[in-house]
This record gives sequence, structure tokens and C-alpha cells, in this order.
Amino acid sequence: MTGEVLFERRGGLALATLNRPQALNAVTLEMFRAMRRQLASWAGDPGVRAVLLQGAGDRAFCAGGDVRAIYDARDRPLAPGDYKFEMFREEYLFIRELFRLAKPRIALARGITMGGGMGLAVNGSHCVATGNTVFAMPEVFIGSVPDVGATRFFNRCPGQVGPYLALTGARIGAADAIDCGLATHFVEGHRFAELTAALAAIDWREGAEHAQVDAVLAGFAADPGAAALPALRPAIDRCFAKGTVEEIVAALQKEEGAWAREALEAMRRASPLSLKLALRQVRLGAAMEIEEALALEFRLIHHLLLEDGFYEGVRAVLVDKDKKPRWRLPSLEEISEAEVDRHFADLGPLELRF
Repeated sequence: MTGEVLFERRGGLALATLNRPQALNAVTLEMFRAMRRQLASWAGDPGVRAVLLQGAGDRAFCAGGDVRAIYDARDRPLAPGDYKFEMFREEYLFIRELFRLAKPRIALARGITMGGGMGLAVNGSHCVATGNTVFAMPEVFIGSVPDVGATRFFNRCPGQVGPYLALTGARIGAADAIDCGLATHFVEGHRFAELTAALAAIDWREGAEHAQVDAVLAGFAADPGAAALPALRPAIDRCFAKGTVEEIVAALQKEEGAWAREALEAMRRASPLSLKLALRQVRLGAAMEIEEALALEFRLIHHLLLEDGFYEGVRAVLVDKDKKPRWRLPSLEEISEAEVDRHFADLGPLELRF
């Protein structure tokens, strides 16, 4: 098999392998289109009882969408048919279809699982982490916002951990991901092939597929070790329960501990506009269904793609790598509520619809 995404069947188990290890399995528009077509086929095939997603190589499950390709299309009008427009549309439609698939959806989240990679991993029914797994949504550093359902799934996290992860892009490992409800199981990486074989060997029973996957995963699950965030939760809750980003910053400045200094430093590197958008976004997402969350994210991203901040962030972090973005609005104080409101405005006929 060749190609940037590989599909195969092993008994009742259907597998999709992201096959761009040199690019940390970042997903392109064509890959999302191919996965949507294949998922629709598997959804209607009674012989497919479960779907497994994995990434080629040991370094990454998926580092996200191919942001560099979006950057390269920056000078083209944002409209249906444009790479940027279609990339986010196809990505979000696939996330919704993955989430709504009635069959078990298992992600083997080995290594870097960030941005769109988290969307692929967390929006399934089973997310398996391992020793080198790193989860993060670092979109605020490139002038964007956490997407692919993060509006909703960050609200799975206890207390104010969701806003903390959204505004700081903090990286967490398997133990914290499980504690936060973002991953479901920990399995040693060297057992992933054995786990896949065991899932493929299941003697499937109609209506019992989820329970059968649960039983196999339980047989492979190991102790991920102690999570780090529970000890920090009282302080995280104190700071990130505040109503505005400015109040969060002020609270962090008064807080003791390395975690608060690291959070402040991360937020100083982020786009101030992204911070304000992300805070409101996550607060709104607590009661949202997946469709509402994705539609809101599409709206936010669309407005951001019409400005220069996103492209400047990508330039500074991924293209020139000078880590010195020149934001249009470089301070929190310059960003009015009206400016934030504008990014939540309805797109009319361009709204994402399901």
C-alpha cells in the first residue's frame, strides 16, 4: 500500500493509517477527503464492526492539519473551492462524522497528538495513549483558536483545566490526559501491534461491539503513573475561573509556583486576540453538541483567515521560525469586546452546516 493515508481491513476491524511520518502525520485536504469517503463506506458496511486510526512511525499520531499548505494559500480569496476554506470544512465534517459513527472508533495516540490530531483522537470512542504521548492544542501561538471540537471537549476536563489548556497550549502526557477525560486508556507502546491484532481477532457479536472493544483494551491497559495536574487544580481553578483574560493574567502574577510562571510566559507568546476568543469560546462550549461546537469554530477560523494575524503567527512559528510574531493588536488592552464579538458573527450562506 502506498499513499498519504492507508486503508485496510483485518476481519471486522477497519484501519486508517496517517502515512506522512516525515511531516509528523499532519493531515492535508486530500487526506481528509479520502478519509471521509472511506469512513462513509465503512459506516454502511455491516462487515466493519470497529474503526482504528493510527499514525505511521513512532514520533507522532498526528501533529494536526497541514498549516503550511494553508499559509501558502494565503493570497487566494477565501471562498468555497479555495484550499483554506475547503481544508477546514472537510476537516470539521470528518470530525463530526467520526464522532457520530455508531461503531467503536479507536485511536492509537502514540507520540505527538496536537491540534487536529487531538480532534482525531479525542472525538472517537476510545483514545489510547502511551508513554511518549503528548497532547496539546497550541493554536493561540499561531493566531488561531483551539478547534476540531475543543470548544466542547475541553469542557470534559475538571474545574478550569480546559481554559488553562486552551490559553496556554500546555502539553500533557498520558496520565493527565486520562485524568482529564481526553484519553480513555494507557497501553505500553511496544504492545500496540499486539493490541491491534487482538482487536482484529475479536469474534464480533451484534450490538456488543463497544463492550468487546472495552474488554480487549482492559486486558492491555497499564498504569500510566501519577498525573501532574490534580495537585495544581486548586491554583488553576483560582486563576482561570476569572471572567477575563486580563483578570487571569493578574491572578497568575500573584500565584506562586513554576506552573504559573510557565503559564504567564506561554500567554505572553500567544496572540492576545486568540486568548480572548479562546476564553469566550470554551466558556460557551460547555452545553454544546459537536455540531454546534464545530460550526462555531468554523465561524471563528473564517474570520481569522480574513485577517493577517493567523498568517503572521504561522510565519513566525513555522515558516521563518523567528518566534517574533508582529500581531495587529499586540496587547490585551487594545482588544475591545466589539472586536471579539466581530469574530463570532454569523457567516450567512458560508456557515458550516451538517
